[in-house]
Amino acid sequence: MQLQNKTVCIIGGSGFIGRALVEKLARAGARITVLTRNAVRSKNLKPVGDVGQITVMSGDALLDDDLARAIQSADYIVNLVGIFHPSGKQKFDNAQAELPQRIAQIAEHAEVTKIVQISAIGADLNAASAYYRTKAEGERGLLRQAPNSTILRPSIVFGPGDGFFDRFARMAMIAPALPLLAGGNTKFQPVFVGDVAESIIYCLSNSQTDGQIYELGGPSIYSFKELLVYTLSAIGKKRALIPVPILAMQIPAAMASILPNPPITPDQLRMLDTDNIVNENMLDITSFGITPQPIEAHVPNYLSCYRQGGIFGSS
Repeated sequence: MQLQNKTVCIIGGSGFIGRALVEKLARAGARITVLTRNAVRSKNLKPVGDVGQITVMSGDALLDDDLARAIQSADYIVNLVGIFHPSGKQKFDNAQAELPQRIAQIAEHAEVTKIVQISAIGADLNAASAYYRTKAEGERGLLRQAPNSTILRPSIVFGPGDGFFDRFARMAMIAPALPLLAGGNTKFQPVFVGDVAESIIYCLSNSQTDGQIYELGGPSIYSFKELLVYTLSAIGKKRALIPVPILAMQIPAAMASILPNPPITPDQLRMLDTDNIVNENMLDITSFGITPQPIEAHVPNYLSCYRQGGIFGSS
């Protein structure tokens, strides 16, 4: 099953993973429809494909009419919508728990062939974190409505402009110290954004992935502290790393939650209390014939802008 001349609708496709996916789908010859809250801000997606190959539509994924408009001509759907904290109309319940099933209901009427849902390692109906609980609820609702869908659960995703290495590199440029939340002991298995995009395309194109859940991680497991040490090394900076217990952050995080874009929330603190690595009993990225790329292959390159002398500076 090939994607040449097929239409793939990406819900929430203007973000970090969406940009990588659009580029790879365009190279595969697919037609692409991207539903995003602001098409003008996302117009940079269109030049990665041929003229007319990529359509960017403004719309609200929480509204059935906007979803139906985006999905009506789709052969496949990828749902990338996810939030780390509630904002405006977007809540954990409507954006993560309810949306996947609503997409599947509309897709059924449009005779869509396949849906791929991006979830997260840690998704669990009994999780302490509302983020993880609602991700699991979304998975369950989608598979009930569209049993041939595929669920992908990545660990933290890295690549140019990511929310981890790039974020902490920027923080290190102005802060004399970086916080080791939960003592820096939480484990992660960073996976490259290009590998996540390739995994999505594989699942769209291969029916043996129908109804399956996969966890996506890179080739190595790191503690939070080890990742911060690596980030500082990549940009040639020395900063103090100060252990901060989760309990000590509860009140500051609660206060920060009222901000439009809080640096940390109580729910994210609960997430940091759980390792974010591939379960050895789960299907993983190697099922797609993909050899995951290590952080060393990419992170130093895109963090070079923070290093004295840029890409030619000493690390």
